[in-house]
Amino acid sequence: MGLEEIIPAIALIAVLLLVLPNFIQTNIKKKTFFKNLGIWGIIVLILVIILYFIF
Repeated sequence: MGLEEIIPAIALIAVLLLVLPNFIQTNIKKKTFFKNLGIWGIIVLILVIILYFIF
């Protein structure tokens, strides 16, 4: 695992730590939280599939 893999991973974790508290605060209701989490899951899944076919 080289430096070119570690630095982006650290950056993604840092962005997650910055975004996650506000995401949880705005999604206090369970129904809204799981709906938004599902939408983000679908977006990430589509991106992973597209990137898998490209590379």
